Amino acid sequence: MPEPVRGPVREVAVVAFGQSPHVRDSAETSEVEMVMPVLHDVLAQTGLKARDIDFTCSGSSDYLAGRAFSFTMALDGVGAWPPIAESHVEMDGAWALHEAWVKILTGEADTALVYAYGKSSPGDLREVLTRQLDPYYVAPLWPDSVALAALQAQALLDAGHTDARELAAIGARSRGGSPNADPGRQVVGPLRTGDCPPVVDGAAAVVLAAGDTARRLTDRPAWIRGLDHRIEAHALGVRDLTDSPSTRLAAERAGAFDAPVQLAEIHAPFTSQEVVLRRALRLDGPGSAVRINPSGGALAANPMMAAGLIRLGAAAAAVQRGEADRALAHATSGPCLQQNLVAVLEGER
Repeated sequence: MPEPVRGPVREVAVVAFGQSPHVRDSAETSEVEMVMPVLHDVLAQTGLKARDIDFTCSGSSDYLAGRAFSFTMALDGVGAWPPIAESHVEMDGAWALHEAWVKILTGEADTALVYAYGKSSPGDLREVLTRQLDPYYVAPLWPDSVALAALQAQALLDAGHTDARELAAIGARSRGGSPNADPGRQVVGPLRTGDCPPVVDGAAAVVLAAGDTARRLTDRPAWIRGLDHRIEAHALGVRDLTDSPSTRLAAERAGAFDAPVQLAEIHAPFTSQEVVLRRALRLDGPGSAVRINPSGGALAANPMMAAGLIRLGAAAAAVQRGEADRALAHATSGPCLQQNLVAVLEGER
């Protein structure tokens, strides 16, 4: 069969990124009040008005809010006028960015506003996250997210891929502390408090734009050169928890291995998961000088449904500031790195 005729691929870039302060408890702040300042921030960075945005996409979770279609209330933060083309994913905002990226690639939009938010403080996050497990064999046992991460950490220790000293150093580096800092009390063996993410509330947003529109909106767009996401088997028992084939495949399809990167923002809520991701993304090679999570990563602040989008935004912001010419960003969702998204961002060539 003849090869299909394809037109030129559109260039798409991140032109603005913003996030809210991360707080332990936002009981006095509604989702709308959390989201609105971030949306105003990213629009102000570009000089765009709401009417200039062709497509809006959000990421959040009704389980965190405790009510169905909760994202429709947060739309008040976008504004009631003018009418918008809008979509939503029940996922981390990184997947909302993927949808918006595809929308621009297809020519249906030139600009897109992507935002995500999560308020974990109203409930018990560890219990809430059990609802994403296999409902027949695993969820009835109520293993929470920390217990499952501990299984993964123990598997890594047993396989000789890491040790307690390395895990403690990862936690200290992410939080800006001394490598010799006390890793804290044990939560679920072998994980200690220093190995686990803080439970915080927060929001984030980015603006995407195509081609010359992106060049007009910012001096140095962060071009998305590749973006892909993959998923592991749902059943934890058929997976090798010491490896992440889906991350490796997503990175390969996104072009991450085509050339070196100077910076990587990886979504590793637990110290042991950074070990898995570094190996899958080939960031541990001899003489590697890749800066990993200069923002602090999810171990510094892990607002559910927004932390993955923040990784993409932080990597893009580093490219825009000239701190890297080529950067990698990663987002995850689900237990033990079940779903993984990888993006490659570059400055102007």
